[in-house]
Amino acid sequence: MQRALTLAQGAAEQGEVPVGAVVVHRNTIVGEGANSPRARHDPTAHAEIIAMRAAAGRLGQERLTDCDLWVTLEPCPMCAGAIMHARITRLYFAAPDPKGGAVIHGPRLFDRPECLHRPEIYSGMREAEAADLLRTFFKARR
Repeated sequence: MQRALTLAQGAAEQGEVPVGAVVVHRNTIVGEGANSPRARHDPTAHAEIIAMRAAAGRLGQERLTDCDLWVTLEPCPMCAGAIMHARITRLYFAAPDPKGGAVIHGPRLFDRPECLHRPEIYSGMREAEAADLLRTFFKARR
């Protein structure tokens, strides 16, 4: 989670919402990403999507079975859908997102009967740090 937090901090410094993510395969980071939709002019450039694309490219496969995703914020519906299709084994996230999350909030995608794959879900690791990054970022913009 430390690397994801570092990536989130870097996103904040670039004026992006501070979210960072890493994909881990066999105890090695195989993909990482930080939110960058503004810089990339791409609404899909969320940290999780970037990290999963990098991991899939590095591993040479579209399925990320036996991979864990570590992210600083509860994934949104788009990212939760991508996690499902990628077949991520375990999802770890730091801070919950009551407004935009789709794992333990909102549509709770992985609880739906039509869900194709359900990762193991763990939350709260370094939650205070991730939440503080987000609070500080948005406070400076208001």
